[in-house]
Amino acid sequence: MSKAIICSCEDVTADDVRHALAKGYHDVESVKRYTGFGTGICQGKSCLSAVAALVAKEGPLKSPGILPFTPRPPLYPTELSLFASMPVEESQPPVGGVPQELGVFPQALRPTTELPQKAKVVIIGGGVMGLALAYNLSLRGEKDVVVLERGYLCAGASGRNGGGVRMQWGTASNIELAKRSIDLMKQFARDLGINVWLRQGGYLFLTRTEAVAKRLERNVALHNKHGVPTRIITAGAAREIVPGLTLKGVISASYNPEDGVMFPWAFLWGYAQHCLKKGIRVETYTNVTGFDISEGQIRKVKTDRGDIACEQVVLAAGAWSPEIAQLAGVKLPNEPHRHEILSTEPLKPFLGPLVSVLDSGLYFSQSMRGEIVGGMGDPHEPAGLNMGSTLRFTARFSQALTEQLPQVGHVKVLRQWAGCYDVTPDNNPVLGRTPGLDNLLQMSGFVGHGFMMAPAVAERMAAWMVTDEDDELFQRFNLRRFSSGRLEREDMIIG
Repeated sequence: MSKAIICSCEDVTADDVRHALAKGYHDVESVKRYTGFGTGICQGKSCLSAVAALVAKEGPLKSPGILPFTPRPPLYPTELSLFASMPVEESQPPVGGVPQELGVFPQALRPTTELPQKAKVVIIGGGVMGLALAYNLSLRGEKDVVVLERGYLCAGASGRNGGGVRMQWGTASNIELAKRSIDLMKQFARDLGINVWLRQGGYLFLTRTEAVAKRLERNVALHNKHGVPTRIITAGAAREIVPGLTLKGVISASYNPEDGVMFPWAFLWGYAQHCLKKGIRVETYTNVTGFDISEGQIRKVKTDRGDIACEQVVLAAGAWSPEIAQLAGVKLPNEPHRHEILSTEPLKPFLGPLVSVLDSGLYFSQSMRGEIVGGMGDPHEPAGLNMGSTLRFTARFSQALTEQLPQVGHVKVLRQWAGCYDVTPDNNPVLGRTPGLDNLLQMSGFVGHGFMMAPAVAERMAAWMVTDEDDELFQRFNLRRFSSGRLEREDMIIG
C-alpha cells in the first residue's frame, strides 16, 4: 500500500489513483472526477503530470488513449470581487468559450470487449436518467439491458450540475416527482451502498418583482396542498436564515426546509455500480450512429462498435437526444442551451440553504467541502451544444452574487465549467412512446432538472415498461402534446 501523496490540495494518494484505475476509470479526466485530484487551489498544476505518468505506467491504455483533463478558466485562482468589477455588455449574446471542443474522445478509450449482438432493452445515454432506469429495470427482474454512453460517466449534464434537489415546483406532477425522488435519495446509501452527501438545508427563493412574487404565492398554496411545507417569508426572515444577505431589491421570498443539495457524481456511480453487479452492460465511449427500422419498429441500434438487435430502445441522452432522434427520422422539440457554473475555494460552513434569485437566475449553495457552488443563466444564450466556459459568465455571476452576499467578495474562484440544459417549449419532459415508432421510448427534455427527478421518473418508467400498465405520466408528457397543443407549462425554472 502506498500513501504517497500525489495531490496535496485534495489529499489524493497514489493508491487512490490505482483504485480509480481498478474501477475502470482509465483516462486522466475520469480519474480526476473519481478521486478529486486537481480540483484544489493549484488546479492540477502540481499533480496532473504525476497522475498522467501513473496512468501511463499502470493503466490498461497506451498513451494515445490517455486523455488529460480539460483545462478551464480561471487559470489562476481569482477573487470574485475582481471578476465582479469587469464590464459586461448585457445586450450582446455570449460567444465561444474555452475549450471549444469537448465531445471528441480518443478511440483507444473504447472498451475492447465486443458489444452484445442483441438485448431486450437498449438505453441510449449513460447519464443519471438512463442509469437510474437500468437500475430500476433490474429491480423488476429485467437485466437484459445495455446502456450506451458516448463518453465517460459524468461527461454530460449529470456530472455538470449544481446538485440542487427541490420540491418547490409550479405543477402538481413535478412536485410529486420531486417529493418521491428526495425520499429515494434519502435511502440511496442504504440501497446502493454509496454516500451521495444529501444535505436538506432547504431552498430559499428570492424575488424582486411583483409578478414573480405572485407566482411564488400561488405555488406555495399548491406545495402545501401536496404536503410540502413551503412558506412565504419576508426579506427580514430570509436574512435570519442566511445572515449576510443584503436582499437588495428583494420584495418576497419562499422557503422549504426539506429541499437540499447532494453530490451528483456519486449518484451516477451508485447506479452504474449496481447495474454492473447485476450483469447490465454499461458501454462507455460508444456512439450511436443510426437505426435499422422496419414496420414501425426499431430492429437494431447501430453504433461505432457494432449493431445491437433489440425489442425496445430508450432515448435518455439529454441535450443530445434531438440529434439521435433525428437518426430515426423523429423530430424532437428539445433545444440544448449552455448553462455555466463555477466553484470557489472552500470556506467554513456558513450557508444552510441553496439560495436563488428567480428574476436573474442566480443560484448558489455551499458544498459539503465548503466550496461556494453556483451558476446563472444568460437570457441571450443561443441554442447549441456549447460547453465552453466564458469570462462573461464569471463577471455576471460574481456581480450578482456579491450584490446579495458581499462578504464573499474576497473568495477565489478555483474552476468553472458548463453543461447543457435540454429545453422543451413548455419546460416539461418528453416521455413515453414515439408516434410511428412504438418501441422507441422517450426520456429527455428535463430542462436542467433531470438530475433531481431521475429516481422517481425511472421508478415509474421501469414499472410502466415491465407491466405495460397505464401510467398517466407517459400520456401527460407524450410527444403528441406538442402537435395537439396540450401543453402544461412549468414556470419554476432557474436560469
